[in-house]
Amino acid sequence: MRERWIRRLRDDDGYGTKLVCFAHAGGWTTAFSTWPRGLPPDVGVLAVKYPGREDRLGDPFPSALETLADDIGEALGDLATRRLVFFGHSMGASVAHEVALRLHRQGNAPAALCVSGRRPPHALEGRRTYPGTDDEIVADVVRFDRSRAAVFADPGLRELVLPPIRADYQLLDAYSGGDRPPLDCPVYAYTGADDPEVTPEQMRGWAGLTRSAFRLRVLPGGHFYLRGEEAALLADLSDVLHVSER
Repeated sequence: MRERWIRRLRDDDGYGTKLVCFAHAGGWTTAFSTWPRGLPPDVGVLAVKYPGREDRLGDPFPSALETLADDIGEALGDLATRRLVFFGHSMGASVAHEVALRLHRQGNAPAALCVSGRRPPHALEGRRTYPGTDDEIVADVVRFDRSRAAVFADPGLRELVLPPIRADYQLLDAYSGGDRPPLDCPVYAYTGADDPEVTPEQMRGWAGLTRSAFRLRVLPGGHFYLRGEEAALLADLSDVLHVSER
């Protein structure tokens, strides 16, 4: 079950700390394929494989974001007893947080939660709703990520990538958030200075989701700042990963 849900970008039993990455809506594990080169060599790098994409094309999409978090928490299995640091971007931040809450209730909270480009659950009221038609979804994705225009221009690729994006948008629309109990682990927040989805002030709202330390870092760029600023982001995450070992 774990191999169905988790891609090991760099990992074996010798890694004491493991970074678990959660992609954005419609995202694949390939979003993190270059990360092992920019992170400390003694850290394992894992990425969550959402259903309905990559080698899970035949798997049904989850019915709710909370259900997705349930399944991921179960799939982690005994990995949850290891020193894990979660990183989630956009939708992935909400999924990572929900999984962290589930592990926290089991007494296996991650060593740290890193959230990126996403409002905290209690601040989702008034957020934009996601578009409904396929053409509207394509226009929305390209508005944030112009590099995807070429993908949608190819009919075969469009047919491949559009269904998981549509399904993830439906998860986001149905996820109402609300108050959540605080975690005991530190929370590190990241955002692009020009992200139209979330402001730095809204990202600071994640401070209320932990009894431990909180820190926000604002990097240049928009919603997908983490591509242009990958080196700076991974350098900061390297510090977080080493702090989590203490």
